[in-house]
Amino acid sequence: QVQLVESGGGLVQAGGSLRLSCAASGSTISSYTMGWFRQAPGKEREFVVYINWSGSSTYYRGSVKGRFTISRDNARNTMYLQMNTLRPEDTAVYYCAASHYPQATGTFEYDYWGQGTQVTVDS
Repeated sequence: QVQLVESGGGLVQAGGSLRLSCAASGSTISSYTMGWFRQAPGKEREFVVYINWSGSSTYYRGSVKGRFTISRDNARNTMYLQMNTLRPEDTAVYYCAASHYPQATGTFEYDYWGQGTQVTVDS
């Protein structure tokens, strides 16, 4: 079992930055693909980005490409999401998740989920 805990969310002005962290416990995440998803009020949970087990491969949804950067530190059992040039439409609860698939963009492909952290971007 892998337990995931997100942190780093908050309120930021448009154009600002936040760095989210996802700390894992219970088991190492070094063999998992790790992903970030987000869910805005009244909307479906959507894929944001994933990173493969070694960090050598990433995949971003188009609207965040060039603004968000995912990274991981397997030695610390932690994953990160650096979010720059934030927009009001980025406002959502952000979730981290772990998948045993090498490439995973669907919620159904993820085995473990965190509880989420709120990101609010004020215009």
